[in-house]
Amino acid sequence: MARLADWEVAALVHRVEELQAEAAEDGSGGPGDRTATAMRMLDDLSDGFETMMVYAWRRHLAAAVSRIVALGEADDLHTTQLTVGFADIVSFTALSNEISRDRIGDLVELFESRCADVVAAQRGRVIKSIGDSILFVNDDPIRAFDTAEGIITVIGRDSRMPDVRVGLASGSVVMRLGDVFGPPVNLAARLTAVARRNRIIIDAATAALLPEDQFETRLLPERPVRGFGLVEPVAVRRH
Repeated sequence: MARLADWEVAALVHRVEELQAEAAEDGSGGPGDRTATAMRMLDDLSDGFETMMVYAWRRHLAAAVSRIVALGEADDLHTTQLTVGFADIVSFTALSNEISRDRIGDLVELFESRCADVVAAQRGRVIKSIGDSILFVNDDPIRAFDTAEGIITVIGRDSRMPDVRVGLASGSVVMRLGDVFGPPVNLAARLTAVARRNRIIIDAATAALLPEDQFETRLLPERPVRGFGLVEPVAVRRH
């Protein structure tokens, strides 16, 4: 909620400044009226915005109930099998030192919104975004691959955007308070360090779930992965 409030106020700042300039020109307001102008705008928007928030909450609530129901008679209603994806902007730290703060903000916002659209189109779920990376899940490994491929298409293959890497890992995860935990989550994040620019790297469990008649997989040389020891990453592409 704090992040939502910050976003809402930040989005209105430019409009408040415009209104203040107009008021100064016609003599109807002064510098001290900025807070009052902002509060009036928030009041004007509140009814529609609150209705939209409640609608979105109810939709997410229904989806959460559906996920629990789908687990059926499982002993632990918080544990399920998912494919976890982690998409990461390449060399974001170096990039952030080269461009302006406004440009960084625009880039991150565009990255998050484009990724969210791709995840939603494949019926997945964004778990969290951390500036230069995004964590998503899908109960269908093929749709998870299509999500990863879609992110590379809308981010890495856009000349105006930086390159991106995506890691996928499958297995049992624990769902708590809208977050997910477990080895697949950590492994998906680690695999991005293995992936080449604008490429997808998966683990052996995900490779086993992808139909051989649709996908070509290739074992890569073993390499140390922090927290997992030696791991054989898998390169993947569609036939």
